[in-house]
Amino acid sequence: MQTNDTVAGRLGKFVSGISLATVPPEVVEKARACLLNAYGVAVARRAALDTDGEIAGGATIFGDGRKTTISGATLANGVLFHGRNQEDFTWGSTHAGVVFIPLLTALLEAKKLPIERLLPAVIAGYEVSVLLDRTYANKTTPNGFRGTPLYGSIGAAAAVARLYELSAAQTQAALANAAGMAGGTLQSQAGGSDEWRYQVGVFGTVGLTAAQLAKAGSVSAPLAFEGRAGYVKAHARTDCDAVALTARLGEEWNIMDVFFKPYPLPAWNQTPVDLALRVREKIANKAVRHVEVRMSQYEVNYPGKNSKGPFDNDTSAKLSIAFTVATTLAHGAPTFPVLLDYKNTKTTQMLEKIELIGAPEVERLCCVIKVDFENGEQLTETLQRSAKDYSFNCDQVSAMVRRIGRETRVPAEAFDRLDEFVRKLPAQAAVQEVVDSFALMPRDARAE
Repeated sequence: MQTNDTVAGRLGKFVSGISLATVPPEVVEKARACLLNAYGVAVARRAALDTDGEIAGGATIFGDGRKTTISGATLANGVLFHGRNQEDFTWGSTHAGVVFIPLLTALLEAKKLPIERLLPAVIAGYEVSVLLDRTYANKTTPNGFRGTPLYGSIGAAAAVARLYELSAAQTQAALANAAGMAGGTLQSQAGGSDEWRYQVGVFGTVGLTAAQLAKAGSVSAPLAFEGRAGYVKAHARTDCDAVALTARLGEEWNIMDVFFKPYPLPAWNQTPVDLALRVREKIANKAVRHVEVRMSQYEVNYPGKNSKGPFDNDTSAKLSIAFTVATTLAHGAPTFPVLLDYKNTKTTQMLEKIELIGAPEVERLCCVIKVDFENGEQLTETLQRSAKDYSFNCDQVSAMVRRIGRETRVPAEAFDRLDEFVRKLPAQAAVQEVVDSFALMPRDARAE
């Protein structure tokens, strides 16, 4: 079998050929929106994590100012980008951008690489990770694998390979290397622990390592994805057809299936918030006896979603759909501080009345809420949503992250600089503009 007929070979050829000259304008604009969302959400909080010590001429730990290794900055800034739960998402609930955007930023800063390479690298990362997510998440998620590290690590390898301008053969090797190193489970979601916060940085460095090994001439498995002991069989437990998987590359652009979150909550919790806000307006001062929330079985069965507590930390609380609905009904739109108050009396009293049901007739990202009142009256509200409802352009993303900034007291100047940076891409921007925007975070609001 020719290596070009393999998944890694086909993806390698495609990724190495990505160019802004041949990519549709709407794809380039979506890449800008993805960057703005990642940076804009991250600048609203800080979670500095110093693992490698201070390194002169390295990459900046955002919000902290010190420089460290590329891997150290990727880990620290990955926590920062991911910690608010308001990053991008895809249909399988993968958050790919927070895996490779902090990594690409660190590489550009530390290695002084041309800024013109950033958008093609971002597009490459999303094209590969979203393709795999869309094809296999329905199988890998029930098997206990978390899509963000599983698919994001492959996307990171693709992004770095494109940033380095590796050849098709080298890119193939980078992707094959990453396929042999990828993983990451969902148990932290099920148990409410913190591994999920660090997975993005850890598996970002997996993509970096995979690409750097390929650049150095590593020998990589040709059938890394479709082999009988390869990536797809091991994680999805199904066969992989290389031609079918890659047939639409460059015709249907996968980055267009990247979406954004209005609220600092997991992807499946977004629609219930909007519907609960509508219900909250209608229940007024009526005494509520019972609240039934109906959502897709896939969402309800996702680890942590059907929990009603008691919650020991904000991770387990924010994963819970019942908690999300209870918080919204009790307090209105869920801000980050409100969500951290997961033992609030009004919230816990409402939570006791909520029943979450996985309903086969309800599609993903849709929700039905039925309220039974103590006086015998009933109220039923339905919200039909698709992922396209969360596909925001740069102007919409800018407005959203500025709203977050007002909540977290980040000055408007930080967002002005980020807006200017993404709009000047590909040629006139400088990565130092991103670093400088994070330096504007208020000192007393940085540590969370």
